[in-house]
Amino acid sequence: MIQTVVKRDGRIVGFNESKIATAIRKAMLHTDMGEDKQLVAEITDRISFKGESQMTVEAIQDAVELELMNSRRKDVAQKYIAYRNQRSIARKAKTRDMFLEIIDIKSNEITRENANMNADTPAGMMMKFSSETTKPFVDDYLLSEEVKEATLGNYLHIHDKDYYPTKSLTCVQHPLDRILQNGFSAGHGESRPAKRIETASILGCISLETAQNEMHGGQSIPAFDFYLAPYVRKSYIEEVKNLEEIYEKDFSHLYETEITDYISRSLENLEGDERVKQHAINKTVSRVHQSMEAFIHNMNTIHSRGGNQVVFSSINYGTDTSAEGRCIVREILKSTYNGVGNGETAIFPIQIWKKKRGVSYLPEDPNYDLYQLAAKVSARRFFPNFLNLDATFNHHEDWKADDPLRYQHEVATMGCRTRVFENRFGTKTSIGRGNISFSTINIVRLAIECMEIADQEERIALFFAKLDRMLKITARQLHERMEFQKTAFAKQFPLLMSSLWLGSEKLNPLGTIAPVINQGTLGIGFIGLAECLVALTGKHHGEDEAAQELGLKIVTYMRDRANQFSEKYQHNYSILATPAEGLSGKFTGRDRKQFGVLPGITDRDYYTNSNHVPVYYKCSASHKAQIEAPYHDLTRGGHIFYVEIDGDATHNPAAIMQVVDLMDKYNIGYGSVNHNRNRCLDCGFENAAEDLDVCPSCGSDHLDKLQRITGYLVGTTDRWNHAKLAELNDRVIHN
Repeated sequence: MIQTVVKRDGRIVGFNESKIATAIRKAMLHTDMGEDKQLVAEITDRISFKGESQMTVEAIQDAVELELMNSRRKDVAQKYIAYRNQRSIARKAKTRDMFLEIIDIKSNEITRENANMNADTPAGMMMKFSSETTKPFVDDYLLSEEVKEATLGNYLHIHDKDYYPTKSLTCVQHPLDRILQNGFSAGHGESRPAKRIETASILGCISLETAQNEMHGGQSIPAFDFYLAPYVRKSYIEEVKNLEEIYEKDFSHLYETEITDYISRSLENLEGDERVKQHAINKTVSRVHQSMEAFIHNMNTIHSRGGNQVVFSSINYGTDTSAEGRCIVREILKSTYNGVGNGETAIFPIQIWKKKRGVSYLPEDPNYDLYQLAAKVSARRFFPNFLNLDATFNHHEDWKADDPLRYQHEVATMGCRTRVFENRFGTKTSIGRGNISFSTINIVRLAIECMEIADQEERIALFFAKLDRMLKITARQLHERMEFQKTAFAKQFPLLMSSLWLGSEKLNPLGTIAPVINQGTLGIGFIGLAECLVALTGKHHGEDEAAQELGLKIVTYMRDRANQFSEKYQHNYSILATPAEGLSGKFTGRDRKQFGVLPGITDRDYYTNSNHVPVYYKCSASHKAQIEAPYHDLTRGGHIFYVEIDGDATHNPAAIMQVVDLMDKYNIGYGSVNHNRNRCLDCGFENAAEDLDVCPSCGSDHLDKLQRITGYLVGTTDRWNHAKLAELNDRVIHN
């Protein structure tokens, strides 16, 4: 007697004889003689009682075919066989059609899931073939039934699900000093320690690129200025030694001489040691500038992951007040301002200015001049973004202004917003740590399911009950994925688990990564707070104080539950303001299909990113800051604040500084400014003119707007999916 059935995806389920009866009945209804209830019952009983205790779907279907062929209704057998063949063809056709769309480089939600990946190249196609065939495997073999139901039901999205079987982690903040001082081996060949600024720059690129191939997220350097500063002095000494050969004199007393700043100046009217020193400084500044140019150029041209994409890279800087550190910052900013290639804006690395009172923010601060330059560069090139070290939740009790290693106590972030700082199981730092994996809850859908309840208190109470259930499922799913990731061997990540991840230097290549993986974080994300609030109260948090109060209550509840999950599972759980790209339209489309067009909820092609005020809602920058600021303390897994400004920001760097002032005033952790920037795809010409149709430089009409998509830039909106394009078109200016 049949008791269990092995489905096509490998799952084992209980036997349900009614499915046999239903299939036979459908076949009969397509014949001239119609249904024969007695025969249906006879065949169903024979197969059910004569079958083995466990059978596959195919074996049961074979038995049905055989019974029908031996029965008085061979006409039904023909229909049944035909229907079975059609179903098989349909399953194959779905995969075939998906593959053909990739082959024909059609622009759709599959090929435009990530605007930073070029799915049109051979490597990009191969990545998509692999990605789309891996996801079903994960569903069928690696997810629990509860989690699978949540994803199929559009309640939960598991990010980077195609990388799930690889056991890879999301991202890491590179301790670049280890690489520069010790070199590294990444499986094939070795890299020696750096001795000069050019080598240090190249090793920084190689470290980011190599780790990108070992992980499914981004790569970041948390203290770019501090790490590279020593190689400015080394290069200066090298230049002094070159002058020793020219002058045939000993200038060794100048090797460690005090240098207040590395500024190029004319040698005219300079003599003796003063002339030699300035000459060496000029040469050093030129080398640093070229090294920073090379770093930016490499990060926009070196491809990773089989040639599918440039490295998703970020660098944090701004708090090294030494002459050498300031030189690094000044020259990376100058190089960024000048642009790459034909002068176009560099897409990577995402640059992040670390704003700190007493260091890099106020007019009396030692790095205030560089902050002014950073604002000027951001006004033209979108970067740097701004990280507020003065936000209460970004403080570190061990930070001291005179500590040469104070960067170890400074929070750093990924350009897309991922933040790692607090740590229950080790040092509180960003360095050598990153996100392990994250998943996002569709809180809009939970709210929609409560809309039919007339009483608002009951409606909200039911929402919180549903939210709690989804939080439990998500926390368990992340725990289960992490337990799977723990089984990876250190040798599977030759750079990450030997030189980068905190504590990895103690691992045996043949041992697992389990002893160190808990240093990272697990992110519970959410999307569409605005639409969720409209469903529950009729208004979003940007337009109504009561809605804002409820919004804060919702995210506070999520934060509190994350802390409880951290204790229960002994992991670093955090709440993430999800940087939704492809997901922004995926959730919405499926909800609209089921619930219809709901005003203010599903009437657009996207859900609003995390806790943001809707992009279409007209309000001042100050109002937007007041509304979004409290959520930054609650979403310590990552967050970002945006302001849209109009006109040519190149001529208004003060507008950038005003936004940073808002961040300082309202305790905002991380933010940036969006503005208009046109780019000619033929000659690289850029300006900020509105409605530009023809390039004023070369006459080409092959133009595009450079825009920020979720935290990073994309060189062409041709790679944006329809949901993000719809959001882009809805964005309004914040005056």
